[in-house]
Amino acid sequence: MNDQAPAEVLARCPWPKADPLYIAYHDQEWGVPEYDDRALYEKLVLDGFQAGLSWITILRKRENFRRAFDDFNPEKIARYRPPKIERLMQDAGIIRNRAKIEGAVRSARAWLDAMEKGPGFSKLLWDFVDGRPKVNRYRSMRQVPAETAISRAMSKELSQRGFKFCGPTIVYAFMQAVGMVNDHLVSCYRHEAVQQAGS
Repeated sequence: MNDQAPAEVLARCPWPKADPLYIAYHDQEWGVPEYDDRALYEKLVLDGFQAGLSWITILRKRENFRRAFDDFNPEKIARYRPPKIERLMQDAGIIRNRAKIEGAVRSARAWLDAMEKGPGFSKLLWDFVDGRPKVNRYRSMRQVPAETAISRAMSKELSQRGFKFCGPTIVYAFMQAVGMVNDHLVSCYRHEAVQQAGS
């Protein structure tokens, strides 16, 4: 079967349910190894905005976030000043949470430090899994953890470097999304494809 097969034919993880946007995200993005420094920053920030909300809420607003946050360019976001923060607080297209918006700015500054002073953001993160995705073989969602020893260690490192909204649970969701761990259920058609992408 290929990715173009009708949605009802493929066995998937249960969480996308019947939402076409969620299904597309599951089928095309979730769990695919991501090594780009800027893309990793974007995903970490969006996972921070998700805290207390469902991911589909963020997914539906993702293009608005990209527009509002200069396509998640950390160099630009690091220079945001109070007037820009206030404009973001008035933007109904995003999540208007001041702490999270200001956290994105602080995280951009921490990202710049990691890029300028080493080791680079992607390397910093991927070194926690020795540069290769960890392949799990869960058979049900009940087996999938909310956090792990690695996500706790990564969370601690990020926090010490000045990143915000990067607790162990947020970090584990981030690790799943960017393919540091393959948490597609073994019954899901994407499990094998994602595993091959990371090999």
